[in-house]
Amino acid sequence: MKILGIGSRIDHPDYGKGVVTNVTSKHYWVTFLEKGLETIDLDCDFETIEAVEGEVDTVSFFEVERSLVKILEKWSDTHEKVALADKWKGGKLILEPNGATSNKEMPIDTFFHKIVMVRDRLRVMEQKINSSKNLDDQEKIDLQQYITRVYGSLTSFNVLFKSKSDGFVGEKGK
Repeated sequence: MKILGIGSRIDHPDYGKGVVTNVTSKHYWVTFLEKGLETIDLDCDFETIEAVEGEVDTVSFFEVERSLVKILEKWSDTHEKVALADKWKGGKLILEPNGATSNKEMPIDTFFHKIVMVRDRLRVMEQKINSSKNLDDQEKIDLQQYITRVYGSLTSFNVLFKSKSDGFVGEKGK
């Protein structure tokens, strides 16, 4: 059995695609894109995408982890950790209808996470508009103005953000 070196890329049937970040006498330590760091037996079933040979200590775990974080930041639609203001932590959002139906309750943390996802997806949309080769400059400006108005509509939720710089900014703030 040939041992893979650090930096080898594999596809595991249960964990998906990953990179070997350490090798011991019995295990590979693999950082998987979907599941994070897992240890697997050297002889377990997986497909080798790209084998790296040579000294096993040529790439550190820190370097591999840093590279994976950069890749995930580049290709995912969430870019940063955003903190909920301390006064809202552990709180709940209560929607009280004016009829006979019961209240709807939701942890503020859950609601805040959804607001942050909307913000991050709007940012991705902005980037895609600005880098589009199929839109002319006027179309880009028009679409950008719609997004700015959406940000303006969402400024009511800025009270939830711990840092003012993480919140929404509408037309007046641009």
